[in-house]
Amino acid sequence: MGVEKKFVEDGFTKALVHEYLSKELSRAGYGGMMMNRTPMGIQITVYAEKPGMVIGKGGKLIRKLTRDLDRNFRLDNPQIDVQDVGKAELNAQVVANRLANSLERGWYFRKAGQTTLRRVMDSGALGCEIILSGKLTGPRSRVEKFLSGYVKHSGKPSQEIVDHGYAVAVKKLGTIGCQVRIVPPDAVPPDRFRVVPPAQDAPEELPPVEEKKDELEELLEAKTEGPVEEIVVEDLEIEIVEEVAEEVAEEAPSAEEPIAEAQALGEEPAEEPIGADEQVQTEPTDEEVSEEEVSVEEISEEEPKREG
Repeated sequence: MGVEKKFVEDGFTKALVHEYLSKELSRAGYGGMMMNRTPMGIQITVYAEKPGMVIGKGGKLIRKLTRDLDRNFRLDNPQIDVQDVGKAELNAQVVANRLANSLERGWYFRKAGQTTLRRVMDSGALGCEIILSGKLTGPRSRVEKFLSGYVKHSGKPSQEIVDHGYAVAVKKLGTIGCQVRIVPPDAVPPDRFRVVPPAQDAPEELPPVEEKKDELEELLEAKTEGPVEEIVVEDLEIEIVEEVAEEVAEEAPSAEEPIAEAQALGEEPAEEPIGADEQVQTEPTDEEVSEEEVSVEEISEEEPKREG
């Protein structure tokens, strides 16, 4: 058998198994299945809203399903694993089955579609699309779409991040196909991006750049290269004067010491003696001013006598 025929046969078998399980587990809230080949056989994972009804009392129903899959579809050692769908409003197959049941009970198609769409979006889905096709209100068939949010319709993202579900509602006028597409809240769309602010780190220290020297500077440096004599000047006299000044400053008693001792003994500090070199300036008294005036008058009387 060629490779193409093998893939076609596996896809056809998977579709038949899906149709069989949807009929048998409609009351249990069938939410889809996954089929994987393993060395031990074929592993079938069934998602249901009520896993207890799929297993049955004492595992009776699940053994019956395993036996039917082995006989009718010729599967190699099928093994069925049942898991909970989690939030039913985010599972496309469960939503499609509920929509088909509401149409069979007589709900108006527009009311059923809008109600189902609102429930899905309120559950946190990024987007949802519902397509109803068939004889909705009259003898002629038509298509009605209900869309909300973000939904991918083509390419690889439409197969990876979009959950597909399909169910059929049988009415007196004919059948109505219910197709549901849901984008779960944890899906990452391929065209989503986020602007990251620049990091406020310390600027990197760049290595120092060597300055290029002109030709004139290079020539001057080349001429000045050679042995350079070191000249040491010993300032002996300055050092000696500084040492003598320091010794005199250390030996001279400070003027604050006797004042502090007198204050400690409760005596008034003695006045500092006036040095010989210092000149004391005092204001002249009245007697001294009068003597100076008399001497000036005598001098003025003597001058005309000398002239005569």
